Amino acid sequence: MSHRRIFAPLLVALCGTSAAIPALAQSLDAAAGPARKAALLVGNKSAASVWRLDLADGAKLGEAATGQGPHEIAVAPGGRIAVVADYGVGDVPGNTLTVLDLGGGAARSIDLGDNTRPHGLRFLPGGTRLVATAEGSDALVVVDVAAGSVEGVIDIGPGTGHMVALSADGGIAYVTKVGNGGLVRVDLAAAGRDGNDDARAADGSSDGFAAVREIHAGAGAEGIDVAPDGTVWVSNREAGTVTVHDPDSLAVLDTLSSPGFPIRLVFTPDGRHALVTNARAATLTVFDAAIRKPVATVALEPEGVELHDTMLGRAALPIGAIADPDGSRVFVAVSGADRVAVIDTATWTVAEYWETGREPDALGIVAP
Repeated sequence: MSHRRIFAPLLVALCGTSAAIPALAQSLDAAAGPARKAALLVGNKSAASVWRLDLADGAKLGEAATGQGPHEIAVAPGGRIAVVADYGVGDVPGNTLTVLDLGGGAARSIDLGDNTRPHGLRFLPGGTRLVATAEGSDALVVVDVAAGSVEGVIDIGPGTGHMVALSADGGIAYVTKVGNGGLVRVDLAAAGRDGNDDARAADGSSDGFAAVREIHAGAGAEGIDVAPDGTVWVSNREAGTVTVHDPDSLAVLDTLSSPGFPIRLVFTPDGRHALVTNARAATLTVFDAAIRKPVATVALEPEGVELHDTMLGRAALPIGAIADPDGSRVFVAVSGADRVAVIDTATWTVAEYWETGREPDALGIVAP
């Protein structure tokens, strides 16, 4: 499947303005001191906030306000800023990105105009621009974060484009569609050129494929990451599977079982393991990426903690996952328990839980 409306530049005056937003009682950089500490950023959906936790022990270092329903976090290379997708709450869609100054400066927001319900975020090479999925406009939005403006909008078609990952060189974006189970491949350079996408593929200026292509991955396609070998891994929450795709043709190369509503998928820094959070089962499945087999399953529901209502009822509901850059630990947001599980990768067991704000979801890491 290909889509013909490709790239629509937008005027900064209409939908790319930045505005300052009030900070909460503590800056995100409070208590960091001259030598900034490594930190874990936690997006708390119900609290409309981001907490900054000391990566060493989980102590709270700071807090900042976001727009309503913060769903994903992207930290810029170098750790100068973090961008938060303000998805919105209930029937009120969000249409902004919150930009947090990790040095303690004022936060600001970027207006996305008609591109509502922003969700997946990834910084492009250079660290001043990013791509964001916008469920309300069926689009992948290119944002100049430094300028505070929307640079362009790429139509990816209906189906609820949700999460996004990038190829190693940042030239190709891959988007999962939770509504129709689709996986979309977007050639960002080709999509930014004028003209018909089929013509671009034919004249050799692309890679033999249309600028925007789509295949079916699996029911409820949601989590996504790109392996070191370039293959694209997708977790399909309704199907209870992980599919492995060719990065060019998107053909399914393998299908792995991950029962219990697999909702997120990320690789460890060394690329050896794929980590899948299973929201209904309240587990983390650890796959050996080379042999594509599970090597561990980690139970994530904390004992003695009262759970609250979530999208799956009263449940632990683990969602976001991220690995410590040194590979020694993995962090998982346990949304229904207001905790982050800290997992020791030597034993693949939970070492401890850190407290968060209400309904943690997205995670990001800031290097010292």
